[in-house]
Amino acid sequence: MDKLRRVLSGREENEELGLTAQVIDGSTLSYSTRVKWFVICFAGGVLCSILGSALLFLPNGIKLFAVFYTVGNISALASTCFLMGPLKQLKRMFEKTRVIATIVMLLCLVLTLCAVFWWHRKGLAIIFCVLQFLAMTCSGVS
Repeated sequence: MDKLRRVLSGREENEELGLTAQVIDGSTLSYSTRVKWFVICFAGGVLCSILGSALLFLPNGIKLFAVFYTVGNISALASTCFLMGPLKQLKRMFEKTRVIATIVMLLCLVLTLCAVFWWHRKGLAIIFCVLQFLAMTCSGVS
């Protein structure tokens, strides 16, 4: 569509675009593509979280649980970037009403992995996973 506009406005095809225009031109996705990737990314996140919960009951499964649950939450969070774009997503995450939930969620993502791999505290890892869930829920509701 942009090429058609350039031709109709008389701009030459080889005329250089600014850096911002080139980035926007190269990164635009159609609405259906955005929705498809949102669904794929969100479903992958939910699947990782469920798989992580199932792996919790295996011997030494707390590590797998923490990794899969954290990756699932990151994937579900990243899925909304397809709908609204990454910059708008970041702006919304750090609005006044969501900033505390966002900071708690990001902190708990890191602390969950720290609790499992460095501190070797299973109970603490589960507490951080619960806090991840609550922070994501608070952020989504607001």
